[in-house]
Amino acid sequence: MNRTKATHPHSVTELCADGSRLYANALRMGRVSRADVESAPCLMEFTLLHPDPDDATWLRPVPPSVALAQRLNPLEHEITERRRLSIELADSFEPFMALSAQVTASTHSITVLEGLDRINTALDLATAQCQNEMVTVQPSHRHPEGRLIAALDRDRPLIERGVRIRTLYQHTARYSPERLAWVDQFTDGKAEYRTIDELVERLIICDETVAFIPISDDRQVALELRHPGLVRYLVKVFEFMWGRAVPLSAGAPYETAPDGLTDIQHSIAKLLVEGHVDEAIARRLGMNVRTCRTHIAKLATALGSGSRAQLGFLIAQSGILDQEH
Repeated sequence: MNRTKATHPHSVTELCADGSRLYANALRMGRVSRADVESAPCLMEFTLLHPDPDDATWLRPVPPSVALAQRLNPLEHEITERRRLSIELADSFEPFMALSAQVTASTHSITVLEGLDRINTALDLATAQCQNEMVTVQPSHRHPEGRLIAALDRDRPLIERGVRIRTLYQHTARYSPERLAWVDQFTDGKAEYRTIDELVERLIICDETVAFIPISDDRQVALELRHPGLVRYLVKVFEFMWGRAVPLSAGAPYETAPDGLTDIQHSIAKLLVEGHVDEAIARRLGMNVRTCRTHIAKLATALGSGSRAQLGFLIAQSGILDQEH
């Protein structure tokens, strides 16, 4: 009969229960029978037992000091070799360090992050190091629940350690159940949320030292900015929008102005005059195209326009874009 050799897929540092028990018995008794160790072939594989020269039916234990030395010697040799290699590498690069120091600041002030994994890793590191304040601009696209949960997991530790969070959404976020549920997670005043009619793209700034912006429409590529001048500029852009935004806790921002148009219709009118198509207007204002076209129709009715071309002319002639809203 062929007997299949038992195996134990573990290292010597994780000796199995049978192996530990039998090796301890062998050390106490001075030997152990071959039959007893069939359940723990690892003892022979790791050279913890060797044949008894006087009786082949018995095995004798290798002293633990000897067994340990047998395994430590190659490790210490490898450590020595790696230490030697690290010294050689340091010596090889040392002449270039002084040259590199002159350009390091500018070279690493802008980093291209490709792929969501790398982007999220950089964001996680920046938020983990954030000590005072994080400001974000979040265009109000609908996000899967999983992405909101991931963002919640990132923001909650910030708030718990006293970091201030200020976030800007578009007005349409007020009608997003997912977004409102998100905001409800932080109703204790440690985070502030405001909305504004139009946002261009996402922006995250931590402690006024590092900023993140997307540079592709699919958000698979982003820039990590650490250049002080660039970050300061983006902070000013955020503060400009923040000062013109409406607290999420305030009333609806779509109240009708004296000219009969709502704020959102004024925003659409401005974008129409600038020549944007419906899809671009909807994206910038955080709404779907159908809703955008409904507002355009109401705008056309209010101004008595019979065509898209005439609507742009009437908007320009009406003077509504000259009014403050």
